[in-house]
Amino acid sequence: MKLDEDVHQKIAREMNLSETAFIRKLNPTDNFTQSSCFGLRWFTPASEVPLCGHATLASAAVLFYKIKNVNNTLTFVTLSGELKARRAEDGIILDLPLYPAHPQDFHEVEDLIKTAIGDTLVQDIRYSPDTRKLLVRLSDTYKRSFLENLKVNTQDLLQVENTGKVKGLILTLKGEPGGQTQTFDFYSRYFAPWVGVAEDPVTGSAHAVLSSYWSQQLGKKDMHAFQCSRRGGELEISLCPDGRVDIKGGTAIVLEGTLTT
Repeated sequence: MKLDEDVHQKIAREMNLSETAFIRKLNPTDNFTQSSCFGLRWFTPASEVPLCGHATLASAAVLFYKIKNVNNTLTFVTLSGELKARRAEDGIILDLPLYPAHPQDFHEVEDLIKTAIGDTLVQDIRYSPDTRKLLVRLSDTYKRSFLENLKVNTQDLLQVENTGKVKGLILTLKGEPGGQTQTFDFYSRYFAPWVGVAEDPVTGSAHAVLSSYWSQQLGKKDMHAFQCSRRGGELEISLCPDGRVDIKGGTAIVLEGTLTT
C-alpha cells in the first residue's frame, strides 16, 4: 500500500513513539520475503528525521523474524545513505555512519546546558554538525546512578535554543571500573524535544556520535555501552576500518496490529 506523503506524519503522531519506521519496496517486483534492499523512513510525532538506529533495528527484526526474509544482510536506502543490517547469533548488527564531534565553546551553549541540567559538573562539550547533536560529558566524579536519576528539564529547551543549530542533546558519562556489576565503557541519555521526543529510550544515531568520541577518549575500537533511560538498553560497538560503525542490539516484538486508512 502506497501512503500519501502527509499520512506518514499523521500515523507517527498517532503512534506517539520516539520514531515510527516506514519500510517500502523500491521496485514493483520486490517482495518483503525475498528482496534484500528496501526504502526506509523515520518519523517522530513532530517531524521526519534523517537517522534512527533503533527503528532501523526494529525494521530489520520484523523482516528477519516475522516476515522470514531469507537474506542474511538487508540494505535500507535512507536520508543518511545506505544502511545495512545483518544477522548475528545473538542479535542484529547495524552498519551506521560514524559522525565526528568537535570541541564546542561552553559560553555559546551555556544557557542550554544550565537549563537542561542546572549546576551539574561538566567535563567536556562537543558538537556534531552532521547530526546537529550537542554532546555533554558529565564529570568523571559522577557514577552511573547519578546520570540515571538526573532530572533533565526538556520543557524549556525549545525557548533557549531555537536557532536550529541543536536538534538533540546527549548526556554521557565515562564507565566505571569492573566490580560486581557488568562493566560498560560509557553511559548516556538522549533528549530531542526539538523533534518532539522528550527522552529517547535507546538511540542508535546518538551512538554514531558517541562511538567516535569515546573511541578517541578511551583508545578503543570495540566498546560496550549502556543508555540509561528508564527502559535502558545495551549496545555493542565496533568501529570499522571504512570509517563507519557496527552497533549490535537485541530486539523483541511486543505488539502487532493491522493499519486501516
